[in-house]
Amino acid sequence: MFGADSKLKERLAALEKHLRRENPLLVEAVKSFRRLDRVAYRLGLLRTDQSYAAQIAWWPLISVLGPFSAGKSTFINDYLDCALQATGAQALDDKFTVICFAGDDTARQLPGVALDVDLRFPFYKMSEELDKVEPGQGRRIDAYLQLKTCPSEQIRGSIIIDSPGFDADAQRTATLRITDYIIQLSDLVLVLFDARRPEPGAMRDTLTHLVTRTVSRPDSSKFVYVLNQLDVAGREDNPEDVVAAWQRALAQAGLTAGRFYSVFSPRAAAPIPDETVRRRFERKRDQDLNEIYSRIRQVRVERAYRIVGALEKTAREIQDLRVPRLRELKHRWVRGVIRLDALLFGLLTAGLLAVSVWAGYWRGFRFAPPWLETVTGNLSLLVVLIAAVLGAGFWLHVQVRRFAAGRVFKFLKKTVPPGPEFDVIRLALVKNTALGRSAFNPEPVGWGRGSRRQLDKVVADAERYVQALNDRFADPSGQTKPPAAETDLTSASEG
Repeated sequence: MFGADSKLKERLAALEKHLRRENPLLVEAVKSFRRLDRVAYRLGLLRTDQSYAAQIAWWPLISVLGPFSAGKSTFINDYLDCALQATGAQALDDKFTVICFAGDDTARQLPGVALDVDLRFPFYKMSEELDKVEPGQGRRIDAYLQLKTCPSEQIRGSIIIDSPGFDADAQRTATLRITDYIIQLSDLVLVLFDARRPEPGAMRDTLTHLVTRTVSRPDSSKFVYVLNQLDVAGREDNPEDVVAAWQRALAQAGLTAGRFYSVFSPRAAAPIPDETVRRRFERKRDQDLNEIYSRIRQVRVERAYRIVGALEKTAREIQDLRVPRLRELKHRWVRGVIRLDALLFGLLTAGLLAVSVWAGYWRGFRFAPPWLETVTGNLSLLVVLIAAVLGAGFWLHVQVRRFAAGRVFKFLKKTVPPGPEFDVIRLALVKNTALGRSAFNPEPVGWGRGSRRQLDKVVADAERYVQALNDRFADPSGQTKPPAAETDLTSASEG
């Protein structure tokens, strides 16, 4: 009754099949996500064509953000050792480009729809999200996204996203929504700035969105800030001043801790006349690039922990945040319905009593109106009259439910900002206030002992998954684990 629709089931099965070949550790995690889905379907937090498994990236995800001409595409080409992305001032992609591995030697470019319908990628059903921000934009998914394949071994088993140039003043709402979505999903976010812009203060809006709004995030450690194209500073009289200016700008934006890298392309570097300066810059560049590349490779391990962490986080959010909020909103609705019903039916009862007293008065004096004599003397007409009164009462009750629900939705808009959280709560509230749902039970529809047990099971499974991952990637005792113990997560889920 509360299961996923057939197309979603097929896609989840395809995801499990892929993970069974690529990373068996996560196959059981998909099953736990399905358990979460069933709870969410009952509560109304998900539509039957949605899944929590479709809201995360199943491959390691590295995003590259930054303003126009910051050298993002050149940086990616250097890492991949492949001239995949167009570079240069006149050859800039204006789309989000998802780059993944291809087994043959041919690099391909595919439209955005290839990402919109495949839940293995991080943009599954992005067209629906675009429509929420700007109606009609979902049909233009190809104008926002594209998929490129690359035979480079550097990207095997992971995804890189190259973003269009970031300019907060000129960005469209839909583009900002995608940028925030990417940041949320990414395992590693590389934020590149252009060392050729001598006054970073002019990029205040960009710094605010890419630095100030990220340094306080609980996952702020995944952000890496890179001053790119530093080779141009090598021709200055005081090249260190360029780096110092950017460090001050980032500190003013809130970045007072963490690594700040300074790099430039080994292939596209401008000549540095001073030999001593050139060697110093190249030595620093190579050191920083090695650290950045090491972070990129590390996300393949972090990916499994991220997915298991998302599983536990989602289960706890349902139990600790969304159910209490939904309970509060439904309590407001129930209270409003009861009060308005009491008022209207009190007035209706008072009116019927008044008519009865009036009718009895006239009948006592034998001066009853003819229509009243007809009604009271005809059983069929009396039944029709009673049915009409009951029907009117039911119609009034339906209007009361709708009016009370409308007031609660207005309250929701005032207390929850527009975004995914608002959409989720609104969807559940629609289900809880639908006709046929009890207006006298403040508990959310679908919430009970069974749902609590399912969420507890998911949290327990997530903890065992982490233990299994620790057994694979950490060995404090110094004893090597057998291969079966490293890759078998089924026993952990059944423990």
